[in-house]
Amino acid sequence: MSDHDGDGGARRLADLLRGQSRACADLGSPLYAHLLARAADDVLAGGPVRRVLAGHEDDPPGAALPLRLLGAAQHLALSGGAPGYAAHLPSTGGDGDAEAAWPALRELLSTSGEQVRAGLRTAPQTNEVGRAAALLGALLTAVADTAPVLGPVVPVRLREVGCSAGLNLLLDRFRYRGADGRTRGPADSPVELDGAWEAEPPSWPAPGAFEVVERTGGDPDALDPASDDDALLLRSYVWADQPHRAARLEGALELARRVPVDRRRVGAAELLAGLELREGTLTVVQHSVVWQYLPDGEREAAERRLAELGAAATPTAPLARVSLEPGDGDAGAFDRGETGYPVTLTTWPGGRRRVVGTAPPHGVPVRWEAR
Repeated sequence: MSDHDGDGGARRLADLLRGQSRACADLGSPLYAHLLARAADDVLAGGPVRRVLAGHEDDPPGAALPLRLLGAAQHLALSGGAPGYAAHLPSTGGDGDAEAAWPALRELLSTSGEQVRAGLRTAPQTNEVGRAAALLGALLTAVADTAPVLGPVVPVRLREVGCSAGLNLLLDRFRYRGADGRTRGPADSPVELDGAWEAEPPSWPAPGAFEVVERTGGDPDALDPASDDDALLLRSYVWADQPHRAARLEGALELARRVPVDRRRVGAAELLAGLELREGTLTVVQHSVVWQYLPDGEREAAERRLAELGAAATPTAPLARVSLEPGDGDAGAFDRGETGYPVTLTTWPGGRRRVVGTAPPHGVPVRWEAR
């Protein structure tokens, strides 16, 4: 690599870090915003961040390299391997001092850079529980569509692409509280999404209108919520100064240890290849902020299989696809835009595609489209 190419690679890395820094600031994480801005400067100065990220100069924005970096560093802090950095992370009982956290992070990357580099190989295992608010709303819209044929209680089979630990396959077991004060879900749920949406659409069916009869998720790196190591990995990707998200995760982990979920270590294509529609039930394929991580061939195979299933759908064996993805969730743009990510519902037979709402990347609050 020439010096010119090296400079260009550093600039690309710095641009990635600064872009994520702005996103973290927008999404309520001043600590991560500060750390990533300083990390961008360090890359251009040829410091330890540049050395740790070497070889990732051409990673696409959708690969979320800055979040991999901070997730790997927080994993070391949570596991006791980075006490200096942990002293400044609220997630580990630290003081939350962003100015002091930066030199501690830089020192960690200088002394334990190879351990952090190893963590860059895995896509962020966020499994953000807040996204369930968006997925549930799209699901309720699909239930309302199918209730005249399958009701009064619609049996729902859930299948999730990129499920991580499968926490959002438990979306019917969470408690949702809208800004309008209305609630959905069990009152005793360990997960409560306060301010889940701005208002509940009048088109949604009454509570109790559906029952989840099957929960299956696929992920090449599927995690077991009952495993201490896997739970630690999930915690490491929750931004260190956002305790509300950490509390949601802890509640969902508790729930996941009680409710059976079929988690499979398979990619999107294999998960959907084995899926067949079932008479008398609504089959729902859901995914959230995962399409960008799929290899092109995997995405294309998954789209083909969804089209095949859609062509086979009938009014008594319908199919729905619900998603919260950057851009339009297809193999295209992954920008957040000005209003958030679209909450999308496609239903078969017919293949009708609707954007039913918009939500920030972490899911809450959802703004539903007026209908």
